[in-house]
Amino acid sequence: MIEIEDKIISDDLFEKKFVCDLQKCKGVCCVEGDSGAPLTKKEILDIDKNISKIKTEMSPTALSILGKKDFYYVDSDGDKVTSLINEKECVFVVYDQNKIAKCSIESAFRKNKINFNKPISCHLYPIRVKKHENFQAINVDSWHICQPACKCGTELNVPVFKFLKNAIIRSWGLNFFQQLDSVYDQFFNQKKTK
Repeated sequence: MIEIEDKIISDDLFEKKFVCDLQKCKGVCCVEGDSGAPLTKKEILDIDKNISKIKTEMSPTALSILGKKDFYYVDSDGDKVTSLINEKECVFVVYDQNKIAKCSIESAFRKNKINFNKPISCHLYPIRVKKHENFQAINVDSWHICQPACKCGTELNVPVFKFLKNAIIRSWGLNFFQQLDSVYDQFFNQKKTK
């Protein structure tokens, strides 16, 4: 474990390798799981304010769901998460021509319809953050559906934190990412050269 600022960081961020391989996994992390994607209060406000623009990127099935219920709910852990279609895929999932699950929020963002990206919990995956009273625990989630990403990351020799550079900077800033990079160079990268 590494401690930076108010964060306790698992060594897995440096030691495990990861690069999404959407051609193999088809974005199944947006479809499988116990509940929807966790949302922050700000994300709920941003989505609510821009839902009409996001809807232009959503599937007809998702739109019919939103006609009956809100885009988020409180799950069994008490977290606010995205609503699901048939208790399975995230309501914001839209499939491309190759049947790869994509995010309609991210699609609206990339087309400059809105000024915020998909939920940070999705952007940071497979990093999971648990907030405690005095610190944040930052860990890597291990899920069998990500085996293609682990294999691809190993082949390309890309640690989890480097693959998620943009998401980490979005969440905690450039300085924090640079500190992670420095820790990697000092402690983990040296292991390979010995």
